[in-house]
Amino acid sequence: MGTDYQRAREELGRRLRELRVECPDGRLTGVQLAQRLGWQQSKVSKLENGRQTPTDADLRAWAGATGQPAVSAELCARLKGFESQIRSWQRQLAAGHRPVQDTWNTLVAESRTLHMWESSTVSGMLQTADYARNIFERYAEMHRSPRDTEEAVRARMKRQEWLYRPGRQLRLLMWEGVLWARVCPRDVLAAQLDRLLGVVGMGTVHLGIVPLDAALRLPPANAFCVLDDRLAVVEDWHAELWLDDAETIALYRRVWDTFAEAAVFGAEAQQVIARVRRSIKV
Repeated sequence: MGTDYQRAREELGRRLRELRVECPDGRLTGVQLAQRLGWQQSKVSKLENGRQTPTDADLRAWAGATGQPAVSAELCARLKGFESQIRSWQRQLAAGHRPVQDTWNTLVAESRTLHMWESSTVSGMLQTADYARNIFERYAEMHRSPRDTEEAVRARMKRQEWLYRPGRQLRLLMWEGVLWARVCPRDVLAAQLDRLLGVVGMGTVHLGIVPLDAALRLPPANAFCVLDDRLAVVEDWHAELWLDDAETIALYRRVWDTFAEAAVFGAEAQQVIARVRRSIKV
């Protein structure tokens, strides 16, 4: 969990403790407040110490139980502010993958330059429909989310129209391990690699491959995307992190630049992709 997120959660916890202590009816102990709310006392403690994220309902109940219902709007606004940085997959995928793809379509449409690092799968900006279909099905199974695979695939394919608009630049770096990852049947992976071979040299795509034997100054960690130096989106198993402070965005650009030093481009990138493609017998 990001430091900024945790700090904001702790600050919200201090505000909750303040409301309990300054209750108009007199100071409440944690046990007394828990009894009023019908909660375990441990929940009160976790919320006040920033070890659990409250819901809007929790905050409204807290404000009411401490005799200060008018502050519920303030508390919910605080929660919304820091939760915008961490978007759990559980919440995002409650209605399936299509809404997430629609959100990304809007983000990308508003951007002119994308700096992306991919260490596990081919970027959605260059996926074939069959490759995307396999990825969505695997994640839907893992997260136990609604199966709307075909709608999600269509939305992802629509996003790729961005590549054909003047003035756009996709600056994509991929770890060579991505090319080898059997996250789909052999024939689907072979077609995906053919797609990558076809975009090398495309005017709006600057594709670099970091070879497996390249000397690295950093480990090939989480995938991320920096959109126009205004937002960095980092993907993890439990959530996407949306980070918009200048210092953090600058950090992710430095990471991208560091991987770029180890990458090969143009004909050399094609050679790496072609070598992997030849290994796949279909």
